[in-house]
Amino acid sequence: MKLGLAFLLSFLLAGFAVAQAPQPPEIAAKSYLLLDMSSGQVLAERNADAAADSASLTKLMTAYLVFSAVRDKKISVEQILPVSLRAWEERKGGGSLMFIEPRDKPTVADLLRGMIVNSGNDAAVALAEGVGGTLETFVAMMNRQAQAWGLKNTVFKNVTGLTEPGHLSTARDLSVIASHIIDDFPDYYTLYSLRKYRFEGAPASNQNNRNVLLRRDATVDGMKTGYTEAAGYCLIASAQRDAAIGKRRLLSVVLNTTSMRARAEESLSLLNWGFMAFDAVRVFPDGKAIVTPPVWKGQVNQALVGTASPVVVTAPQGESDKLQTKIEHTDPLLAPLAKGQRVGAVRVSTAGGELVAEVPLVMLEAVEPAGVLKRAWDTMRLWVQ
Repeated sequence: MKLGLAFLLSFLLAGFAVAQAPQPPEIAAKSYLLLDMSSGQVLAERNADAAADSASLTKLMTAYLVFSAVRDKKISVEQILPVSLRAWEERKGGGSLMFIEPRDKPTVADLLRGMIVNSGNDAAVALAEGVGGTLETFVAMMNRQAQAWGLKNTVFKNVTGLTEPGHLSTARDLSVIASHIIDDFPDYYTLYSLRKYRFEGAPASNQNNRNVLLRRDATVDGMKTGYTEAAGYCLIASAQRDAAIGKRRLLSVVLNTTSMRARAEESLSLLNWGFMAFDAVRVFPDGKAIVTPPVWKGQVNQALVGTASPVVVTAPQGESDKLQTKIEHTDPLLAPLAKGQRVGAVRVSTAGGELVAEVPLVMLEAVEPAGVLKRAWDTMRLWVQ
């Protein structure tokens, strides 16, 4: 495919020096990543691809597969799942619990709350057995899903996150899993904002969500804590705040800090910095033609070409008016062309030429082939170009 006919829409103001990217605060964690979910851009990272023990952050993938099973009507949230001896024996492992007994009859909804709010290993096992039949089958499902998302540095050995040789992930991979929950299951994501949950019969002390940011910052609405001796104290936190584009969401992943307090403070420091140091900018809306290039051998002479979703980019605060936008499309465009067919790309870069976003340019409407005479005429015209 030959790309040509580049349209340069430049908002660069002449005479301005190229601004340096804002420097993130010093974060006391072995690895971290800050993602702007509005644009999909990583705003800051350190050792984001270093393999690490994922502790209870593992339960994000466990939850995703349960949400998928509910969506696909393989189970229902009202369905009662049995508490196996294997699930009950999680209390012997020293990890977090929902405190379910084999005589109990928890629903899927109960177990999801117990796994998400209480970080219950017993709840995770009961859910995995209910969806996969066996723990081994469910763990295989977790790894297949990780592979489907291209998570090359993530391997699951269990559903709880207890330390086990080879059970590893990275800050970047964990941000992908968390993002999929937020994007694919917004209704179930609200479970991560629950501050308290206690299953009947559980100790009264076992009810507070360990994500203390839910009580410290009203814009934080998730997501998951984790701790093992090997992993240290970990936290994935997400906050949504008002912005010029509407609502803007940031997601932070902080791995291997020294305490519960540290993981909360470092996460909030990252989130606050990201909201203050950067602006999210909507460059183009979705569903509207950005360019209308000529079409050859089609029933119409021009194509309506745009993006399937809004083009949103994140720029250092005060630098959004200096973004450069370049649009490239296939030349020549030959019918037939299907709606949604990719025919080019929108590339947005900083004033210094650094690429910050590349979004597919697609056909907004199909173009059917013309009759024999027009196709022949257009063929002759193309020969003499």
